[in-house]
Amino acid sequence: MQEKGTISIHTENIFPIIKKFLYSDNEIFLRELVSNAVDATQKIKRLSSLNQYQGELGDLQVEIAFDEEKKTLTISDRGIGMTAEEIKKYINQIAFSGATEFVEKFKDAKDANELIGKFGLGFYSAFMVADKVEIQTLSYQEGAEPASWICDGSTEFEILEGTRTERGTDIILYINKDSEEFLSKYKLQEILDKYCRFLPVPIKFGTKTESEPDGEDEEGKPKYKSVEVDNIINNTQPIWTKSPTELKDEDYLSFYKELYPFSEDPLFWIHLNVDYPFNLTGVLYFPKIKNDFELQRNKIKLFSRQVFITDEVKDIVPEFLMLLHGVIDSPDIPLNVSRSFLQADSSVKKINNYITKKVADKLSELFKKDRKAFEEKWQDIGLFVKYGMISEDKFYEKAKDFALLVNTKNEFYTIDEYRDKVKAQQTDKDGQVVYIYTNDAAKQDTFIQSANKKDYDVLLMNSPIDNHFINQLEQKLEKTSLKRVDADVTDKLINKEDNPPHVLTEEQSVKVKSLFEKAIQKPNMKVEIESLSPDELPVHITMDEFMRRMKDMAQMGGGMNFYGSLPENYKVAVNGNHPLISRIVNTENEEEQSQLAKQAFDLALLSQGLLTGADLTEFVKRSVHLI
Repeated sequence: MQEKGTISIHTENIFPIIKKFLYSDNEIFLRELVSNAVDATQKIKRLSSLNQYQGELGDLQVEIAFDEEKKTLTISDRGIGMTAEEIKKYINQIAFSGATEFVEKFKDAKDANELIGKFGLGFYSAFMVADKVEIQTLSYQEGAEPASWICDGSTEFEILEGTRTERGTDIILYINKDSEEFLSKYKLQEILDKYCRFLPVPIKFGTKTESEPDGEDEEGKPKYKSVEVDNIINNTQPIWTKSPTELKDEDYLSFYKELYPFSEDPLFWIHLNVDYPFNLTGVLYFPKIKNDFELQRNKIKLFSRQVFITDEVKDIVPEFLMLLHGVIDSPDIPLNVSRSFLQADSSVKKINNYITKKVADKLSELFKKDRKAFEEKWQDIGLFVKYGMISEDKFYEKAKDFALLVNTKNEFYTIDEYRDKVKAQQTDKDGQVVYIYTNDAAKQDTFIQSANKKDYDVLLMNSPIDNHFINQLEQKLEKTSLKRVDADVTDKLINKEDNPPHVLTEEQSVKVKSLFEKAIQKPNMKVEIESLSPDELPVHITMDEFMRRMKDMAQMGGGMNFYGSLPENYKVAVNGNHPLISRIVNTENEEEQSQLAKQAFDLALLSQGLLTGADLTEFVKRSVHLI
């Protein structure tokens, strides 16, 4: 048997494209060829189960081997094999239409994932790294003869009588000079670990040394000896392929460690298992989310029939669920290129919605089942839940019943519970319920204590996205506003028109304002005389809630750059009813007046963490002098 011919791709230009433009992602050739070998192996198993193949199946593992001297890399399987006619059909005729348009469209492509697989080119990815590719194959069909196929990277091929004596296929790659890194055991192991760790057929790559029991020594202690065993690189039955009823908590935790060896144990997990209206399996884990949540992203791996595809799953998984870890496997996710790029279609949207619902249902179940345990986990999952509520309206509607607000006393309330708690005491003259919060309890302790004296409750809002969450609560909750505890003097955070009367005359107020303006001499500090309780501090420094919130959001890249560029303006509220202010008014020594005013102002700065550098040094010196 001998035949020569031309590969029917209708163009001479396909191989230069493969070789030149696919180079940046050339490691995917191994995934494609191993996946093809696994497919062939599963087909023979299927035929055997249907009694369409009566022969012995034998050892069905796929083997990868390389020869550094000969510069060859071989992928072998004992699958269905091919006849010479099937080689002509499946290898020689790359089935796509409009090859000329194809070449023109992709002539500037730089990414392998723009091309491989788009037109059934999976096998031809071998030419990304090989000067020559040889196939040795023997079909499972009774009476079939072995066949070989050889191509040197041009459109010329040769079919000869093959040498294989057992059913299956060897793909032999003669590695080109630029790709000799793929003749390294370390490099090949790395690629196989990345793409093939969970394939459903055992993948053998050389051998490895293991210890096994070898009797006992003279003291009766167990002895061990080293033995060479096959290096099977994959787990053929990962937990997402099993029913949840077969699995224990230890199985889920063990698999998590397999995926993320250096991570803390997850908080809990969701086992996905649906076969209608789409096929989807997987396990999603809730990690302990740190405040720097950017580091947590892109930890979900997408598989298709146990072949690793990508960890870029943003179209399948809603944005806020990108903080989860784990695995999703679906043959129904449309992959338009080398199983690597997702096509937006209705099934992707359905999967997206399904995952959102499953996550919300799981959180709701945990909250209802054991609220105390849920509260203990809130520090780790609160950021994630808030992110979801901000990102997805559908998730907000479900999450509002289990999302928790935490106050400075570490008490937990649902959104409805919290409104019931504070509405009697914290409703202003216009019927607006005011939620007071802190983003730094230690720094704002003076203001918190002042609020507590008036029986106001203070929420803790100190996560990276709480600025956005606060805005959302104001939009979603009827007649509700949120103010940071230091946004104004406590008596004015909730305007009830019950402030104490001024003890200063109008003339004295004008004098005090002038004294403080001279002592401060800062154009961004606007002095106002307030009628406050004598128990309050003599001076408060605050920033308007709206302006401060806009500037905080600008710092986070919230599209508020205009506000971020504005100078920071503060209000200096002088408590006209405080004894110190009366002392300043009644002191005739102008220098003493100025020092006391400056001291009161610096104390206010200090309470806000705004007193630094030379100003702080001067304050310390002045304090010693005044003592």
